[in-house]
Amino acid sequence: MVFSSLIFIFAYLAVTLAVYYVAPLKWRNLVLFVVSLAFYGWGEPKYISLMVVSILIAYIFGFFIEKYREKNKRLAKLFLALSLVGNLSFLLFFKYYNFFAENIGFAQIEGLTLPVGISFYTFQIMSYSIDLYRGEVPLAKRFVPFGTYVTLFPQLIAGPIVRYKDVCDQLESRKETVSKFAFGVSRFVTGLAKKLILGDSAAAIAEAFERSAEFEPTVIGTWLIMICYTFHIYFDFSGYSDMAIGLGRMFGFEFVENFNYPYIAKSITDFWRRWHITLSTWFKEYVYIPLGGNRVGKIRGFINLATVWFLTGFWHGADWNYILWGVYFWVFLVIEKAFLGKLLKKLPPLAHIYSLFIVGFGWMIFFHSDLAAIAQSAKQLFGIGTALLSEGTLYTVLRLLPFIVISALACTPLPKTAFERLLARFPKLNAFKPLLLCLLFLVCVAYMVDNTFSPFLYYIF
Repeated sequence: MVFSSLIFIFAYLAVTLAVYYVAPLKWRNLVLFVVSLAFYGWGEPKYISLMVVSILIAYIFGFFIEKYREKNKRLAKLFLALSLVGNLSFLLFFKYYNFFAENIGFAQIEGLTLPVGISFYTFQIMSYSIDLYRGEVPLAKRFVPFGTYVTLFPQLIAGPIVRYKDVCDQLESRKETVSKFAFGVSRFVTGLAKKLILGDSAAAIAEAFERSAEFEPTVIGTWLIMICYTFHIYFDFSGYSDMAIGLGRMFGFEFVENFNYPYIAKSITDFWRRWHITLSTWFKEYVYIPLGGNRVGKIRGFINLATVWFLTGFWHGADWNYILWGVYFWVFLVIEKAFLGKLLKKLPPLAHIYSLFIVGFGWMIFFHSDLAAIAQSAKQLFGIGTALLSEGTLYTVLRLLPFIVISALACTPLPKTAFERLLARFPKLNAFKPLLLCLLFLVCVAYMVDNTFSPFLYYIF
C-alpha cells in the first residue's frame, strides 16, 4: 500500500483517523501500533514477524543497557553490541547476502527478497540503542509506545529517519489540534501533488528517452534523461517526505524536515546539508563523529569521510553502482574541503551550475545499475560518438519546455515565497486556500484513477 493510492487515502487513512480520534487518549499509541502493523502487512505480511523481533531485541536489551550504563560500562557496551548486531544481521542478510555471494562465488538464495523499509526502521532502532547507551534518551519502559515509534506508518517505509530522541516526549504526551491537523492535510496534499503531477511525469519522460536512446541516442536526449531523472527523484522522495510529515502532524507528531531545496545548493557540501537530511544526520551522529570526524587531522578526516560515503552508497543498495555513487560524491566533497570550496564562494552563479551538473550526473550513476551504461551515458552527455539531436528529439524538447521550466521553479522557494507575499498583500485571499487545496487534491485523485499503481522510488531501499 502506498500513500499515492486511492485505497490508502479513502479506505486505510479514513478508517485509521476515525478509530484513532474515537479511541481514548491512553489507547491511541496502541491504535497506531496495530494499524501500522496492518499497513506494513498489506504488502509484506511474511516480514511482520521480522520487524517485531527487531523491535523486541532493542527493547529487551535496552533494559540491560540502562541497568549497567553507570555501574559497568563494559557490560553495557556488550549489550549495546548485541542489540546492534541483532538488528544489523537482519539488514545484512536480506539486503546484502546475494550481493556478496555473487561476488565471492557462493551459492545465492533464490527468492530472497528485501523487506520493505528495513533500511529505515533498522536505523531508527539502532539510534535508540546508541542514544540510550550515551545517556541521551530515557529508557523505553513500555513496549507499545516503543513499538509505535518503530512502526509508525507515515515514516515506516521510506523515512524521514526519525530518531527516538526526537519523538520520545511526543509518544508519551502530544496534543492533537485542529491547526495541526489542517497543516497536516495541506502538507500531505502538497507532497501528493509533487509526487504524482511532477515526479511521475518526469519519470515517464526519462523512461521514454531511455527507451529511444537504445535505437537513436542523442546528446540532447541524454541530457533530458539526466534532467528529468533529477526532477523525478527529488519530487518523488521529497513528496513522500512531505506526505509523511503531514500524516504525522494529523496524529499530533512533529517530524523533522528531510529536504531544504537541495537544488539551489552552491556546492556539493551544501547539497548534502539539504538532501535527505535525516540520513546525513544519522551517519554524522553515529559514524562520522565517533570515528573522530575532522578533529583527527586532514588525512584521517578524509578517510573517515570515505567510510561514511562508502556506507551511504551501500546503504542505498547492494550493487556496484551505489558504491560508485557514494565514492563519486566523496571525491567531490574532499576536493571542496581541500581547495574548491573557497573558490566556489567567490563565484556563486558558476558554483550553482557546477553543483547541478555534479548532482545530476550522480543521479545517472544512481539510475543505471550497469556500469557500462554509466560510461556510455557520460560519453553521450559530451557528444562522444553521438549525434547532437534528431528531428524527433528537437520536437519533443520544444514540447517539454513548459514542463521543464515549471519543474525547475518548483525545486526552488520562489513559488512558496510568491504565494506568501500575495497572501500578505491581499489577506482576503486566505479564504480561498481551502478551495485551492481541494482543487489540487481532485487533480491528484484524477491522476490516481488513471495510474493504478505508483510506488515511491525509495521503497526499494
